[in-house]
Parts: sequence; C-alpha cells; structure tokens
Amino acid sequence: MCVACAHTIHRAHRHFGWNRDFAPALTTRPGETIHFECVDAADGHFHAGSTADDVRTLDFSLTNPVTGPVFVEGARPGDALKVTFHKFIPSGLGWTANIPGFGLLADQFPDPALHMWTYDPDAMTPALHGSGFRVPLKPFAGTVGVAPMEAGQHSVVPPRRVGGNLDIRDLTEGVTLYLPVEVEGALFSIGDTHAAQGDGEVCGTAIESQMDVVVTLDLVRDARLASPRFTTPGPVTRHLDSAGYEVTTGIGPDLMTAARESVMHMIDLLTDAHRLTPMEAYMLCSVCGDLRISEIVDQPNWVISFYFPRSVLS
Repeated sequence: MCVACAHTIHRAHRHFGWNRDFAPALTTRPGETIHFECVDAADGHFHAGSTADDVRTLDFSLTNPVTGPVFVEGARPGDALKVTFHKFIPSGLGWTANIPGFGLLADQFPDPALHMWTYDPDAMTPALHGSGFRVPLKPFAGTVGVAPMEAGQHSVVPPRRVGGNLDIRDLTEGVTLYLPVEVEGALFSIGDTHAAQGDGEVCGTAIESQMDVVVTLDLVRDARLASPRFTTPGPVTRHLDSAGYEVTTGIGPDLMTAARESVMHMIDLLTDAHRLTPMEAYMLCSVCGDLRISEIVDQPNWVISFYFPRSVLS
C-alpha cells in the first residue's frame, strides 16, 4: 500500500480501449498521487505452468487492459497532463510470447511460443533465461494515455497522439511524461506493465508482468502538445552497457526492411554462436535488444542497427 497516495484504483477498474464516454473510476485534483493496481497484457491469462498451447487460447478482446480512467479536475483540451512515475511494484512473474500473426518477423515465426519468467520482485536482479543468459530488468508501463476527442471506442493496441500503447522502455521511475489533453478531465489510464523490454519490442511482447504503479497527475495549462513528450532524470542505457554489445545491421532504401534484416542477422548470430533456437533468439531480442536508426540522410540507403547487450550472454 502506498502511504503517500491520495487514492488507490483496484485492478477491477480496467478497460480494453479508449473512449471519451467511459465513466471515471476516480475523480482527483491536480497534484495528487495515485496507486494503480494493473494487470498484465494478457489480463492474467498466463500462469506459472502455462505452455505454448495457452497462446492459442488467448482472447484478443481482453489484451492490454488499462486501469482507470481518472478524471482530473480542471483538465481542459489544450492542456497537458503531467504524469510523474514514482514507483513500480512488481509481482515476480512474467511471460514473453510469440503470437502468430504478430511481431516484426511474423511471417518467419508462424508458430506460438511462450517463455515464463520468474524474478526477485524486491532485488530485481537479472532474470534467468536457460543456462547462462540473464536479462537485466527495468520496470515500466507499456500503455499509458488519455481519451481521444473522437467519439466511440478505439483500440488499445496502436499508440496515438494522446499516448496509449507507447511501449517506451524509458518511462520508468523518476520520469515525467506529458500527454496532450483532448477531453474534459483528461480520463487517464495505465497498464501493460513490463519487467524488461528492448527498444522495438521486435517479437511483439516484452517480459510482460503484473505490477502496481504509483504516479502523480498534474496539469500544465495551455501546453498545446502535438504528441507525448517526456523527461528522464538521468542516463537510460547504463544498466546494459557494462559488457558492450553485439551489433548487426540492415541497409537499404526502406526502414522497415532494414529493421527486419538487422534483427534476422542478430538471430543468425545468436543461434550460431550461443546454441539458441531461432525462436529463443527472436524472443530474447524482443526483451533486451535495441533497434536504432544509425543513418537516415545518405540517400538512397539508410542504416538500421540492432544492439544486443553482451551482459546478457555472460
């Protein structure tokens, strides 16, 4: 329980889309701190004994639930909602899945796969994968946003100008996120908590893990943001830099093709050098490897690099 919190929203108050007409689960004043009980992206579908067969029975109408919404008194269209992340309270259990038809290389990995993770929710030491692979943890909420101005219910899967399924791994403790407000009260919700993720989340899932989140909601008047922005209190990659990286590239005139090629080359490297199956390598790339645009000016070809931290291999 958060003793400094003005409110707690229990995980029963969750929804599966964005809608300006949703009834608020809570009304709060600007500057108040709220404890959100969140569920994982599969709405509790997976458990410690789950297998790849359970991926086949995943109900996509219940994916990426978010807790809320919160009506912030005085929030008006044109303002920005200032979201300060104070604490993530992990559960110690997580999962990574390859979901058929989903992910950067969905055409190459058509079969379901599932890896269940356990980790120390207090020490947050790296999570073990197989023998000798340890993934550093960095909790954050993959989905965080406010209601769009357009009427009706909107899918929670794609990101939007008002936030949503951003999957930005740097939205961690100490970070301040600013979201454009488009409706009265903002109607803020949060969920899709992750224990770790690489930039790009290439197989479509991270280490998905149920957590509670403590945030403060405040307002910036007449900010007129076109899209979300955020401020970090310090470095964002140091937790993976200690042993350097293995890096592969994709080069060509299309950024998506180059991104796919850079990941395929990394999968080849990991399977050849470290006795991983291609599926294991693909899923590991999703939870701890980073896609980066290295060059986007030397036309007609651009360079995408994929960084895999050597610390995971040690």
